[in-house]
Amino acid sequence: MAGETTPEDEGTETTAAPAKPVLRVVRGDLTPEELAAMVAVVAARNAAAAHAAANAAGPKPRSEWGHPSRAARTPLRVGPDAWRRSAWA
Repeated sequence: MAGETTPEDEGTETTAAPAKPVLRVVRGDLTPEELAAMVAVVAARNAAAAHAAANAAGPKPRSEWGHPSRAARTPLRVGPDAWRRSAWA
């Protein structure tokens, strides 16, 4: 029965609390352009800090599964029964 509600569903409606503002103007009256400039500066500083933190961690270690040396075969050894060892070397 699509679209029907049960008595249990009626009381489960939740109201979202208003989100706390990230920036707040304490004094003065900003124009929309000034507010946009302030937000751009704060966002640029946060991006620069995140970029610096990511670079400080260093490069990720390389997986050895795809390393080119795994594709190279070991040299064949000359000697008795070399043809048997050539399949396993």
